[in-house]
Amino acid sequence: MHDDLRQLIDEAKRVVVFTGAGISTESGIPDFRSPGGIWSKMKPIYFDDFVRSEEMRRESWKRKFSGDDKMANAKPNSGHIAIAKLVGMGKVSAVITQNVDNLHQDSGVPDDKVIELHGNATYARCLQCSERFELDRIKQLFVGRDEIMDCDKCGGMLKTATISFGQAMPENEMMLAEEQTLSCDLFIAIGSSLVVYPAAGFPLLAKRNGAKLVILNREETEQDSYADLVVNDEIGPTLSAVVPLN
Repeated sequence: MHDDLRQLIDEAKRVVVFTGAGISTESGIPDFRSPGGIWSKMKPIYFDDFVRSEEMRRESWKRKFSGDDKMANAKPNSGHIAIAKLVGMGKVSAVITQNVDNLHQDSGVPDDKVIELHGNATYARCLQCSERFELDRIKQLFVGRDEIMDCDKCGGMLKTATISFGQAMPENEMMLAEEQTLSCDLFIAIGSSLVVYPAAGFPLLAKRNGAKLVILNREETEQDSYADLVVNDEIGPTLSAVVPLN
């Protein structure tokens, strides 16, 4: 399997990598949906509830700053590093990710090569003017004074820069992801169950457009029958065996 994956990458001229939660579990971040993931312990807060209710906003920030934020201390693993290496070699043109953990950027992938379909949990944005805010400022007020910070530019509401349930998918990122998907000749889906749409539509879009499709995931997915190669194995060790990290 490793030789087959290596050959497909070697032969491809333009590769797009698509990643889901499975690549980051090897960095200690639980899959949201799996047993032990955050949604098995508490219900997600829907976007409309966040906007409508100060109580829900307070609960959202309480969860974020609870001290149980495994994402804050996570480091890129060998899978992230292998992908960054392929980007640096010019082999991978874009990394489309469902993850919000910033680990692709931390591994060395330039910001303009990462397309975040579900946003980013490592900073906040104003819902009105889109100004970026670092979490430390918000945390100091919330934990220190029990105050919910508003945007000091326009007075708008601040929220982590993630896409919540019920919130519209980001138009620009979806457009960029579609453009990259339609321009690749190899699409590699990594660590995604491929059940969350519209994001899960990109592998099939690539395949229908003539690209080869590889699915690397620990478990089977509903899209395996469409793939040219399926590898059910650990992600970091597999990519490390295919992409020399030194």
